[in-house]
Amino acid sequence: MILVTGGAGFIGANFVLDWIAQTGEPVVNLDKLSYAGNPENLDALHEDTRHTFVVGDIADRALISSLLERHQIRAIVHFAAESHVDRSIHGPGDFIHTNVVGTFHLLEAVHGYWMLLPPDRKESFRFLHVSTDEVYGSLRPGEPAFTELHRVEPNSPYSASKAASDHLVRAWHHTYGLPVLTTNCSNNYGPFQFPEKLIPLTIVNALAGKLLPIYGDGQQVRDWLYVIDHCRAIACVLQTGRLGETYNIGGWNEQTNLDIVHTICALLDELRPRADGKPYREQITHVADRPGHDRRYAIDARKIEAELGWKPAETFATGIRKTVQWYLDHPAWIEHVQSGAYREWMTQQYRPGVA
Repeated sequence: MILVTGGAGFIGANFVLDWIAQTGEPVVNLDKLSYAGNPENLDALHEDTRHTFVVGDIADRALISSLLERHQIRAIVHFAAESHVDRSIHGPGDFIHTNVVGTFHLLEAVHGYWMLLPPDRKESFRFLHVSTDEVYGSLRPGEPAFTELHRVEPNSPYSASKAASDHLVRAWHHTYGLPVLTTNCSNNYGPFQFPEKLIPLTIVNALAGKLLPIYGDGQQVRDWLYVIDHCRAIACVLQTGRLGETYNIGGWNEQTNLDIVHTICALLDELRPRADGKPYREQITHVADRPGHDRRYAIDARKIEAELGWKPAETFATGIRKTVQWYLDHPAWIEHVQSGAYREWMTQQYRPGVA
């Protein structure tokens, strides 16, 4: 059995769903259920005995230790993190608490558990830390993409907190021998993404007839990775990655924010035309850029392909079409997220610390 932290969030939920579907191995899913943690993402597993859902904080060392012992966990996939740059600018404290302090307490609990395992289980145990390409800072146009050896230069409170957690994981490996793996991914998109991020926000606002805000000139470049490709890459690293190594996971899909929004508008024109027949791109508006906005991210994913044989299955064209269609097919999910109804439902269904 594996333990997944943050498994009710966007990437974590997709990973849990795909992991159980692909492997059948049971999962203990620990999530604090902050604003972006949504148990409705896991409705498909509601009565599945292979999925144990626990409400709790990774900073709760006693709870972590209890879960590890009770379920005899063989591996941990650590997604739990505050991840929205805009929120980190306005309220960095939560990011330090979860991403830095929370990861520290998690590592301490895991280290104590791992040290007492019998030799064979100790050797096969793994701790996989999921991080971001934002720890590397910003690239200039034409500059080579981030490799695993790129200097760490975070520019936002969010990316700084993730860089700090990366360093903690590395230190627990080199100092204590904890068998860790780290992945740094590019921008994810796909089902269940909270509509504060660019792609779901654009889809949801477009359908509601609202303006589609774009920071600055919209020429910020990101490397876009379909979330299921990311989940499969993580599973690959967990299974065959070299201990202590970092693997960059990217989609080989560099796009400007403006191009992303234009692509979504064109797909909606095709799949859900406006009642007045006008194109959705008429709703685009440019707003003041956010402070310290990184200009370009790009991932060089050759290491994971060469060593582990992974490469993305989706192009941006296929992935974004699947994503737009998913949001069109799930209006109730969107409504519950926007109204906050999912938070009322989860308080009725779950109580903290129940395993």
